[in-house]
Amino acid sequence: MRTDPAGTRPAGRADPARRGPTPTRVLRAEWTKLVSVRSNAWLALGTVAATAVTASGLGLFVRPEDGRSGSWVVTSGFVVAQVGFLVLGALVGTSEHTTGTARTTFAAVPRRLLVLAGQVGVTAAAALVTALVALGASYLATSPARAGDAPALDPSVPGASRALLGFVVASVAVALLGLGLGALLRRPADTIVGGLVLLVVGDQLLAANPGRLTDTVRALLPSSGARLLQDDAALAALDAATLGPRLGVWGGGAVVGAWVLVVLGAAAYRLRRHDLR
Repeated sequence: MRTDPAGTRPAGRADPARRGPTPTRVLRAEWTKLVSVRSNAWLALGTVAATAVTASGLGLFVRPEDGRSGSWVVTSGFVVAQVGFLVLGALVGTSEHTTGTARTTFAAVPRRLLVLAGQVGVTAAAALVTALVALGASYLATSPARAGDAPALDPSVPGASRALLGFVVASVAVALLGLGLGALLRRPADTIVGGLVLLVVGDQLLAANPGRLTDTVRALLPSSGARLLQDDAALAALDAATLGPRLGVWGGGAVVGAWVLVVLGAAAYRLRRHDLR
């Protein structure tokens, strides 16, 4: 039997230790990159703390006659938390390009979309864990307010349990939107500014100028994902007040989901068809 020059193995047989990149290996590599950067852990902790502090503060000013529910008190910190989730996704999406390691990564993993898929997986997982911890922290932080004048968290209220789940879903969606924008724009500043315009600034500007056109545009922005955090009564009130499309219970989730898919699709197209400059 013929052997290689070193005489270590039969010629013509592939070395099992040199198998190409697999989805599992890429996922592990992307997870290692994520957790090895200390600032990512601090970002997650900061997001949890900011969510709990914001919800606790807002809960102190809620009264039963305001029409707010106990679920809103717990999830109200999302107004600040979404910035943290956006930044998390943006950092994952841009890190390869800002550090100059993109060429090395894609030389090791020629299937570029496999790397993007791994980044989607680790970003979703990190956002999911962070959102669950933030939701638990908010529940504990708002306990004094809900024991006082703020409405109690009542799961029997239609849509209350869904609103809690919606906090987690919307958080993951914002993180994936940040990832897609980061992979598409490749610059952290551009990504974060663009994401804030879509999620916060644009929504607030349009809300300050209600009308059929502005309400329609506002309904089609990814900020509509915040509707997932509302119970049935709050959603009905929003639909009754708008001059644009009435999105109903799951419309907001469909809008932000479509944004995530479109942006990730655009990022995948650029990653596959263009160079790494």
